Amino acid sequence: TDGGRVGALGPPSPLPPPLSLKLGFPSAPLPRPSPAMAKNLPPEDPNVIAKIVDHLKNRGLFDEFRRDCLADVDTKPAYQNLRQRVDNFVSNHLANHEWNPTLNKNQLRNELRQRVCKSGMLESGVDRIISQVVDPKLYHIFKPQIEKAVHEFMATEMNEEAVPNPPQEPEKQELSSPASGTP
Repeated sequence: TDGGRVGALGPPSPLPPPLSLKLGFPSAPLPRPSPAMAKNLPPEDPNVIAKIVDHLKNRGLFDEFRRDCLADVDTKPAYQNLRQRVDNFVSNHLANHEWNPTLNKNQLRNELRQRVCKSGMLESGVDRIISQVVDPKLYHIFKPQIEKAVHEFMATEMNEEAVPNPPQEPEKQELSSPASGTP
């Protein structure tokens, strides 16, 4: 037996992939090359991409993009439509269940979550939200800011490589005491 585990990777996730995967951003941290290695790696190398993404994150660019998008999301028709569809779906599902104090709310909640995910409304609704919120900002707001940050990153990398590390001072050797019998 496998000790009660569901598959080698655990149970399949019913949720759609995160936005970072839809936009092509890495989902897990990758090992980082040294700055000197970045110049010698091809631009499509995952290590260079990971370093650039880290640089963008450290500058707070992704947080800024997220705030910008979240500020607009609830005003868009796609979000309002999805919210209404989910509310109706939940109301219809709950109407088929009679309330009693012994009702297992966690089981009902999990069943409802699975039904919502299986319905496909989340995936199609999120795709519409992205097309209404993210897509209009992609080329005239996000891309110029990302390009600027990447140029700054590459310039920083080039400067780090151009300035060699100063030579380290040799360690001072302690004078050993003369051996017995020597002047």
